[in-house]
Order: sequence, then structure tokens, then C-alpha cells
Amino acid sequence: MKTNPLFSVLIGWVLLLGLANPATAQPKKPAFRVVAIAEKEGGVHAPFVAAAKEWLQKAAAENHFTIDYIETTDPVNDTFLANYQVFLQLNYPPYRWTETAKTAFIKYLETGQGGGWVGLHHASLLGEFDGYAIWPWFSGFMGGIRFKNYIPGFAKATVNVEAKAHPVLKGLPISFEIEKEEWYTYDKNPRPNVRVLATVDESTYVPDSPTKMGGDHPVIWSNERMKARNVYIFMGHHPDLFKNEAYKTLLLNAIRWASDHNADPSSSSHSH
Repeated sequence: MKTNPLFSVLIGWVLLLGLANPATAQPKKPAFRVVAIAEKEGGVHAPFVAAAKEWLQKAAAENHFTIDYIETTDPVNDTFLANYQVFLQLNYPPYRWTETAKTAFIKYLETGQGGGWVGLHHASLLGEFDGYAIWPWFSGFMGGIRFKNYIPGFAKATVNVEAKAHPVLKGLPISFEIEKEEWYTYDKNPRPNVRVLATVDESTYVPDSPTKMGGDHPVIWSNERMKARNVYIFMGHHPDLFKNEAYKTLLLNAIRWASDHNADPSSSSHSH
């Protein structure tokens, strides 16, 4: 069978271009890597974690990052954390940490040389729980607070954006509703020790509840005393949060912002 000379030339050019640009044939390198810690399956937060993992898998693919999961702090040390640009405390309390993990985590945040942190919901369960003493450093990191109470039957409420220019809140409306949440209260307001990004309007609780902070109730904040970028988002119990466009935008913004650990953690003008 006779080969068309023009066809042969075209094939040659295709092969040559492929060799000259080998990156075009290789998968795109992830922009950053995330490790998420979530307690073993089971328990009251299991439905949220399942919904989160499904959403995170899609978000990672669309935004070119990777995500790995751990169920305890046993693997956490300096070498382990060096592999990741974001530590996502998806569903894990501030106790049951190994001493090695504590030391590595503190270094990760205080030096800003490792990566950033996003903590959800359970990360502020500070106190004496399950036979563990409170972790003083973590309490200080979260604004010097201790868990006091919560709304076990859930309440719908409106969250008001306070730091409108912060990248974590980019694209969010000035206020948005959360359908079902426990709305933790603490022994004191973290505001003097952290930068508050958003609050919950306690007057919008449906059903109403006496479990309140007295009007100023932060639910999203960042500790800018740390060199690493960090943000705490209280909401993180009910799986229906992943049907809430504002919440999904908030969480993706937080992950992307935290990943840029080499930038100024207090910067609110950075778009990443």
C-alpha cells in the first residue's frame, strides 16, 4: 500500500512536536496537596463527612489539587506535614492528638513554613472530653475559648459577613442562611484574640433558643498571630451543607487561600 507523502510529513511533525513538548502528554501537576483528618466512620458526624468527601473529590479534580485522608493523628509529624500545603480539620476534635503530632502541628502554624489550616465545627470542641484534658495551645490558637454549650436540636440562622474583602468570603452574599446547625457557644468571645470574618445573627434562630453568646457570636475567624494562613469555620455538622451554594463557595475559598502559605497570612487583597 502506497503512503501519501503529505500524510507522512504531517505524522512526522506531530511526533516531533510531541517530543519537543513532553509536558503536553503528561498529567498536570497538582497546584497543591491537602490532607484532611476525619474520625473513623460512625458517629454523629459520619453523614457530614461522607457528603464532604464526595464534594471534595469533585472540587479537587476541578481545581487541580489532591486530597488524602487520615483518621487519627498517629501519622502526623514534621516529615508527614511537609508533603501538604493544607491541613483540613474536617471532623476531628482538639484532643486525642499524639505529642509528636501536637509539636509538628504547632510548628506548621507558628512558622508558616509548612502550609495553611482550615478547621471546621468540631475543631472548637475545647474542654475536658472523653477523659482528655484541654489542649491549652489549641485553645489559645482558637482565641482563648472553651466550649460551653450548643443547640442539640439544630436551628436555622442567618450568617452575616463582616470582613467583606477577605478572600475566604469572596463571591459570598452579605448574608446567607444555614438551615441546620448546632451553633456552639463558648465561655468567652474569641473576638479580642482573632480576626472575625463572619457572625451568626442569634435573633434569626428558628426555632429560637436560649443558648446564645449575647448578640456578638463569631462563627468564622482567623488567628493572624500565626505565620501560617488559617481559618476556622464553625458550620460543619449536617450533610445538607453541601447543598448550600454559599457554604460550598466558602469552603473552597478557604482551602485555596490556606494553600498559599508563602503569602502574608493577614492579607485580604490576595485573590488565591
